[in-house]
Amino acid sequence: MNKYHLILFFFFTLLINFSNAQVKALQFESLITGDGKVIDNAIVVIKGDRVINVGKENEIQIPEKAEIIDLKSYTAIPGLIDAHTHITYYWDQTPGSRPWSQLGTFNPAVTVFLAQENAYKALETGVTTVRDLGSFANMDFSMRDLINRGKMKGPRLFIAGRGLSNRRTKGVAEVEKFAQEQIDAGADWIKVYGSTGSANDLTGTQTFNYDEMKAAVNIAHKAGKRISIHSYGPDGARDAVKAGTNTLEHAINIDDATLKAMSKQGTIYVPTVDHNRYYAAHKDEYGYTDDDVKNLNEFIQKNFQTVKKAIAANVKIAMGSDAVFTGFGENTKELEWFVKAGMSPAQALETATTIGAEMLGMENDLGTIAPGYYADIVAVKGNPLKDINVIINNVKWVMKGGEVMVDKTRE
Repeated sequence: MNKYHLILFFFFTLLINFSNAQVKALQFESLITGDGKVIDNAIVVIKGDRVINVGKENEIQIPEKAEIIDLKSYTAIPGLIDAHTHITYYWDQTPGSRPWSQLGTFNPAVTVFLAQENAYKALETGVTTVRDLGSFANMDFSMRDLINRGKMKGPRLFIAGRGLSNRRTKGVAEVEKFAQEQIDAGADWIKVYGSTGSANDLTGTQTFNYDEMKAAVNIAHKAGKRISIHSYGPDGARDAVKAGTNTLEHAINIDDATLKAMSKQGTIYVPTVDHNRYYAAHKDEYGYTDDDVKNLNEFIQKNFQTVKKAIAANVKIAMGSDAVFTGFGENTKELEWFVKAGMSPAQALETATTIGAEMLGMENDLGTIAPGYYADIVAVKGNPLKDINVIINNVKWVMKGGEVMVDKTRE
C-alpha cells in the first residue's frame, strides 16, 4: 500500500467512525450559547464529541434515530473552565491528619487513584475543563492521560507539571533548563512561582527577577506553549507582565501602569479571591489560628479591590479556584466575587467560558455551545443571567465531549 492509498484508508476510516457515532438531541428550556446569544426552547444536536447543530425547537430537525434527552426544565450553559487547580492534592480526612502534612506521603499511584474524587467533584460543579498548575511525581500527567483515554472520569486537563520555584531553580540558565525539561516531559503549560505566598503564608516577596521570568517566558513561547506566573505581591506581578506572561495568578495591589499593560497585551488575570475564603472557612481542617483567619480576610479584601480595579481597566479575567484537597466541589464560588466586584452575571459567566477558552488557545473548541465545538454542556435550574448563584448551587446535569458525566435531574 503506497502513501496515497494509506492516507485514503485512514481518511475513510475516520469518516466511517464519525458517521457511526451516536447522535444525541438535547432539549432545553433555554440555552446560553457563550457568545452572547440566548435561545429559548432550544435544541442541541450532538454527534460523537462535537455539537453539530443548535437552534430553536421549531427550527431544528432532530435526526432520525437520535437519542433524545429531555432537559426542558433546565437552562443550558457551556461547560465551565477552571483556570487554576491542583487536582492531585488529595486528603483522605483521616482523623488527626492535616492536608498539607499528608501531601506526598502516599505512593503516587495511590494518590492518582484517590484524586479521582477531586476530579469528579469538579465535574459536579459544571467544570469540564481544568488548567492544573502544579503537581509532582508526574501525577498530573497520569491523570490527564487517563482521562483522555477514557479510563478515568474527570474534566479534560491542561497541566503544568512541576512549577518553577527558586527553592530548586536559581539564575537564568537553571530556569531555562527547568522550563525546557517540563516541556520535554509533555507539560501543556509552564508555571513559575514568582513570589512567596500560599495557604496561610500571605507574603508576596518576589522570588524570580525580571530576567529569570523572561527566560521562562521565552522558553515556553519558543516551544509554542503558554506560561502562568504566580505572584501574591505587586512587584512580581509587574515583572511578570513586563516579561510577557500569558496569565498572572493571585496578585494584589497591582499598580495602574501594570493593569494598563495587561489590558493592552491581553494578559489574563486569575485572581483566585475565593481560595482564601475557603482556607478561612476550613481553618479547623488545616489547624489555622484566629490570626491566620484575620490575615486571610485582610488579603481577600485587597484581592477583591484589585479585581475591581482590573475590571475598570478592562483587564481580561478568568475564573480560577486554586482548588486543593476539600476545595474541590467549590470550584465556581469565585464567580460570586466577580459579580460583587461589578461584573454582570453574563460577564462573570464569560470568565469561566469564552475567556477560559481564549486562555487555553481553544477558542474554536471550548467555551461556547455552537456547531463544531466540543459538546461540553451543563444544565442548571434557574436563570444564571439573573442570579450567578444558579451556576454555583444549581448544577443538575453535566456533559463532557458528548458523554453524560453527572445526572442529578432525578434527585
